[in-house]
Amino acid sequence: MNIGEIDEEATVMELADRRIAFLGLGNMGRPMAVNLVRAGASVTGFDPVPAAVARAESASVGTAASAADAARGADIVITMLPSGRHVLDCYRDILPAVGPGTLFIDCSTIDVAAARAAAALVIEADCRAIDAPVSGGVVGAEAATLTFMVGGDPASVASAEPLLRALGARAIHCGASGAGQAAKICNNMILGISMIAVSEAFALGQRLGLTDQALFDVASTASGQCWALTTNCPVPGPVPTSPANRAYRGGFASGLMLKDLRLARSAADAEGVRTVLGRTAAEIYADFVRVDGPGRDFSAVITAIRDGAVGARHDEETAHE
Repeated sequence: MNIGEIDEEATVMELADRRIAFLGLGNMGRPMAVNLVRAGASVTGFDPVPAAVARAESASVGTAASAADAARGADIVITMLPSGRHVLDCYRDILPAVGPGTLFIDCSTIDVAAARAAAALVIEADCRAIDAPVSGGVVGAEAATLTFMVGGDPASVASAEPLLRALGARAIHCGASGAGQAAKICNNMILGISMIAVSEAFALGQRLGLTDQALFDVASTASGQCWALTTNCPVPGPVPTSPANRAYRGGFASGLMLKDLRLARSAADAEGVRTVLGRTAAEIYADFVRVDGPGRDFSAVITAIRDGAVGARHDEETAHE
């Protein structure tokens, strides 16, 4: 479903009487909570980091002293947390504080097994649950243009539509509980692999005497076209809005890409699926994060590819074939 075309005034009316707990007020959670306040919802947030709480309060988001206090009396509980363990611990903590029928929306990116376990906890408590990880990053969170990949029963997904409409441009119902997380990690495995491929192509093109613009002009209009090239181009110049033009600051952090690639690798191992390129991408990003840190945009991997600082083990394996 595309939720971007639905009337904004109707969204405000539908959220006006909703009491929402927002747990996790970091770089993604805070702007999402702010957009819900702007849409007319009553939002109470919590984060264990005092600075995150202060930033949310400065943007007119109400806060509570604990997650359970924030969730008490809420119609909807939204979580944006670092890992599946955090989500499960949070749910166990707050479920005694909420009433039956409360809708839980987990926007974290976590492993599929944890997402299904979290949904089971909620349903056992006579509440409703969907997993709704996002794509679009901090920019999308601030502009309310996120894409949600949603897992859960159709009735619960439908009841979440007014809220998702206030936060994003599109929500895609992918299936039962855990399906949203499955779609997210599969999508980001594609993204990680494609960014490495684009980076290697630019590194090779530079050595062969091609300008970055010439290679971009060809690949962006030929069969090499992909999002990693045309939107998040890893070299400065061809796409003025890409992080490469600002020393790879902002964008989607390399540490988060590594997290998602590892989630995909774990899921593939659990299901007995060989993902050779996905596994290699995870190893390359692990090498890159070790040498460069987790903070720069994931397209900065090109700097290590050019320097030969990643992928050495694969070169050695190929040499022995």
